[in-house]
Amino acid sequence: MAEDVALQEQDETDLYEHIRIVADKGQALLRVDKFLMNRVENTSRNRIQNAIETESVRVNDRPVKASYKVKPLDVITMVLPDPPRDTEVYPENISLEIIYEDDDVLLVDKEAGMVVHPGYNNYTGTLVNALTYHLNLLPTLPGNTGRPGLVHRIDKDTSGLLVIAKNEWAMTHLAKQFFEHTIERRYVALVWGDIAEDGTVTGYIGRDLKDRRIMSVYDDPEKGKWSVTHYQVLERLGYVTLIECQLETGRTHQIRAHLKSIGHPLFGDTGYGGDKILKGTVFNKYKQFVDNCFQLLPRQALHAKSLGFQHPKTQENLYFEVPIPEDFRLVLEKWRSYASGKELNT
Repeated sequence: MAEDVALQEQDETDLYEHIRIVADKGQALLRVDKFLMNRVENTSRNRIQNAIETESVRVNDRPVKASYKVKPLDVITMVLPDPPRDTEVYPENISLEIIYEDDDVLLVDKEAGMVVHPGYNNYTGTLVNALTYHLNLLPTLPGNTGRPGLVHRIDKDTSGLLVIAKNEWAMTHLAKQFFEHTIERRYVALVWGDIAEDGTVTGYIGRDLKDRRIMSVYDDPEKGKWSVTHYQVLERLGYVTLIECQLETGRTHQIRAHLKSIGHPLFGDTGYGGDKILKGTVFNKYKQFVDNCFQLLPRQALHAKSLGFQHPKTQENLYFEVPIPEDFRLVLEKWRSYASGKELNT
């Protein structure tokens, strides 16, 4: 696995910051918006106002209005898109599969192989380069950290849905939803082995101690961030199983690491051991069959099929779903034929 992929596909929580301030014992009564302007660096009054209006500012765990007067020992928390960095993004005329667009949000069905944002060894050809070309106002937004409009991401070799914020209000509102885990996300995955029943994987995800390019699941909270993935069996196909995964959290490589930790790595996942024959017979015909599948799908069998969220402006609950791409579909059909006894007899 190339180092750049592991480094740039960071935890979604890295896209925004959680600020926590405890007011001093001698704090004089002061409006919360002015208090935050005085205490938070690299921000603007407009960003703070947006955060307050989207209930991303809380005092003692309750949302407040801008006129609230901060008192001694109040605990003030705020969720904001990450502060801007000096990162130049070059626009590129790259075609995008746009599923939905209005004045505030854009939904894209990302193809496998496209890196989401520029990073080490991937400064061109990314989704962000394409967005910068198609939506040339995005790079000027504060808080985009060189990743205009992004409030979440998926791995380079994962296909599927991403929502893009087209203005600062939408970015703040969507960031809050991701931070509070109210976004509905479902993935389709083909995994090695026969999964007996539906289940949930939990644990603390952090960098693997032996290979920093991948993630591991730990029992120790000091070694990673808490993560939760629910999975449901869709179809059993002999030595592989088609499942649906629903995320509660959005950690780096979460599904990939979770499924490996329970002994069912994603089919074709180079980084997590799924690119080898892990289940099946010793017959050469079977080996050739699996190799053919690997050639048809030279990536992990993971697709972000659906996304549901509350629209930043209208407050309407939106839900979108896209079908699995052709490479995934072809491999799935081959395994269906194999499971029915037809594939190896042709």
